[in-house]
Parts: sequence; structure tokens; C-alpha cells
Amino acid sequence: MTYDSDILIVGGGLNGPLLALALARSGLTSTVVDAQPAERLAATGFDGRSYALALASVRLLRRLGLWDKLQDEAQPMLEIKVSDGRAGEGPLSPFHLHFDHAEIEEGPMGHMVEDRHLRQTVLAAIAEHALITRINEETVVAQEVDTKGVTLTLASGKTLTGRVLVGADGRRSGTAERAGITRTGWDYGQTAMVCAIEHDLPHHGIAHQFFMPPGPLAILPLKGNRSSIVWSETHANAAAFNGLPDAEYLAMLRPRFGDFLGEIRLAGARYTYPLNLTLANSFVAQRLALVGDAAHGVHPIAGQGLNAGLRDIAALAQVMAEARQRGEDIASDLVMERYQQWRRFDTATLALATDLTNRLFASDNPLLRLGRDIGMGVVNALPGLRRGFIREAAGLTGDLPDLMRA
Repeated sequence: MTYDSDILIVGGGLNGPLLALALARSGLTSTVVDAQPAERLAATGFDGRSYALALASVRLLRRLGLWDKLQDEAQPMLEIKVSDGRAGEGPLSPFHLHFDHAEIEEGPMGHMVEDRHLRQTVLAAIAEHALITRINEETVVAQEVDTKGVTLTLASGKTLTGRVLVGADGRRSGTAERAGITRTGWDYGQTAMVCAIEHDLPHHGIAHQFFMPPGPLAILPLKGNRSSIVWSETHANAAAFNGLPDAEYLAMLRPRFGDFLGEIRLAGARYTYPLNLTLANSFVAQRLALVGDAAHGVHPIAGQGLNAGLRDIAALAQVMAEARQRGEDIASDLVMERYQQWRRFDTATLALATDLTNRLFASDNPLLRLGRDIGMGVVNALPGLRRGFIREAAGLTGDLPDLMRA
């Protein structure tokens, strides 16, 4: 059978193109199908969206030849401070968590990178790569898989053939649905409000996570006197707050944010995302694999959504490269199952941890509050345990793919 590409990737956000770059390292060709216009993806204006990239994810970008182009625009996260309280009252306990990058040898736990910088760098890299083809403004309407390969039918009527199909098309993955892969999950009753702010005082590279009963507030440092905000509230509160003009929106944010960075102003657009847990009941099918949110969508409490997707990419690329070196069919059931075994337990553990953390801190029960605050105090007081949490935040634990190793 003659193939248009070795791998057909549905979804052109970040995971799909990055997977194509990782696969190209071993000589595999890819076609990335994206429903969005290329012009929208290449927009250069700051729109408020950013990502917290763990150290392991930074290593991946460095191995793919991208980090040197991003480093000057990235803000290192040098410390993380976690506290528990209520809106307008601040932390209600002296117990908290404080993670300092100086406690590990590898460097900063991660970096904050604006969406525009990361996306433009990735798009430029795949545009220049001879092994990668990108198709924009096309949607997949049908997929057929047999023992020889995969055929995609696009809305335009065009067909594409490949050896493997990869779904990188988000939490409502059409690739997974067409393959008959079901999902398990539930709604959190929360909506994340995402924006960026400018502030008068420097943040010193410190990230803050403030837990409140309606949902957590993350304040993540960007370059300059700016921070990214991920503010979770009940659906009703979020709808009401997001419907306010900018000045009134800020008035609702200020008592939750506090005054430790001085006066604050909005920078860029505001977004909302309903929060839910969604796990594909299988990450693979015949000649098919799912990566990123198509495989697992978790609560953003720890900022690990994109990082988990990048682990998928590194693992799948390694499994296929090793199979190719051994002369195996890179799309065989055995190869697909190796990928699933590698990633399924890790993502299930992440989903469970974020789910339990959200439920634990969402309660305003005084006894439960006392218990969790004492727990934070114990972790903070034990250097070995605290160091373990720091390494977890940096993405350095577990069975790391080669692209994420030092």
C-alpha cells in the first residue's frame, strides 16, 4: 500500500505538530490535519493565554530544537507558594506549602511561556521540515482502518492514507468517537476564567496557588510585571463575573488576588473553560493512538494538562522509533499496547490526584480545613517529602521518555 504519510495526525493545536516533530527525528513522515485557519494560529498579538511548562517539557522542546527560540520569552518559575483561605480574607491558616527550585539540582521547576510564542515557534519548525505536511481549514468526516493502513476522508472530499492514525483533537475527540472509544468522567461544577494581568510590583518568579471553597486561583509569573490568572469558580459565579465589564471584573478579582503585587490591570483577552474530568477508556485501537486531551482531560489545579500531553508525545514517538529500528510494524497492536501501558497508569494517577485535591480543598468544613492545613504544614516541614513534591511539579518523576531525560 502506498501512503501519503507514515502517520496521520488529526488536531493541529500544539500536541499534534509537536508529535510530528518528535516522529521526524526517526525519519517518520507525518500529515497534520487542522480545522483552524493558518492565519489565526500565526497571530502575533498577546491574547492572555500562557502555559506552565514543567522542566521535563522544557527538555523535550530543547531536544526538538525549539527551546533556544523560546528561552528569551520564557519566565522561569523559581518558587511555588500554596495556601488555603476565602475570598477577601486571605489565607486562614499559618500552614502552607513553599517549594523553592534551589532544593533540586536541575534548575527552575518550569517556565511560563505565552501561547503566541510557543505556537509560532512550533508552526515555523514544521513549515520548514521536509517530513511534515500541514493541512489547514479541513475537518475529518470519516476514518477507515484495516490491516494495511488508515484512510481519512476530509470534508472537502480529499482522502489521505497512512500507516497510523493519531488523535490529538481535544476532549471531544472525533477520532476517538469514530473508533468507538468511550470515555469516563464527570463535570466539576466549575468554570475556569483565564486572563493575564499587569501589576505594579515584580513577582520575582513566584507562582501562587490559593485554594478557596468555590475553586482555586492560580497566579503564574510571566515576563515583566505580568502574571497569568486561572481563576476557578462555580458555573453560576463564573458566568456572572465574566459578563461584567473589565473594571467590575477586576473589582471581583482583587479581593481574591490580594494586594501583594500592587495595583492590577487586565492585559489581553478573557476566556472561560468549563472544567471536567474526561478519560478515554482506551488510549489505542487498531492502528490508532490518542494523545493529550483526546486521551485525558484533567482539572488544571497543578497546571499539568499540556505537560501530560507532551509526555504522551515523547512516549509514543519513542515506542514507534524503537519499533522501526527493530523492523516491526510501527502500527501493530503490540506497539500500540506498549504506548498505552506506558502512559495509562501515569495519566490515571494524575487524574486521581487532581480530582482528590480539588474535592479536598473545595470543602469549607472546619475539621477538613484543619486536616488539610496541617497536612500542608507537615509536608512543608519535611525536606525530603517537600523535595519529592518539587520533583513531581518539575515532571522529573516516573518512567521518563528519552526526550525528557537530561
